[in-house]
Amino acid sequence: MTPFTTARDIAASPEAIFAAFADAERLARWWGPAGFTNTFEVCEFQVGGQWKYTMHGPDGQDFPNESVFREIDPPQRLVIEHFNPDYVLTITLEPLEGGTRVGWEQTFENDNLAQRIAGVIVPANKQNLDKLTAEVLGDVKA
Repeated sequence: MTPFTTARDIAASPEAIFAAFADAERLARWWGPAGFTNTFEVCEFQVGGQWKYTMHGPDGQDFPNESVFREIDPPQRLVIEHFNPDYVLTITLEPLEGGTRVGWEQTFENDNLAQRIAGVIVPANKQNLDKLTAEVLGDVKA
């Protein structure tokens, strides 16, 4: 198994950050790398709930996605299992003085696939955190 990890300190409470995941309208607004938008078909934010959506790339290409919310422990932890490609995304929210450290660990079952797409995944995860930061801090330009 191959994990990709990154973290970001955001000047907001864990509750404020968690709320950006729990609200489907907000999640659709910021989820994904720079330039991507989303259309959600289903977003059942509960343990075992389905999350089906299409990411629309800046080049007009569509990317269907399907996930399940495996763990929801507000406001400190969220685990999402994604299918095709298969990976588990674990998000942790650790309180800090003046904010929160957002931990982002994406673990792929298939090591060969993970190595082939590492050049896309690493910057995409950072861009996703950029967009989360902008959403939480109220800057919708990201």
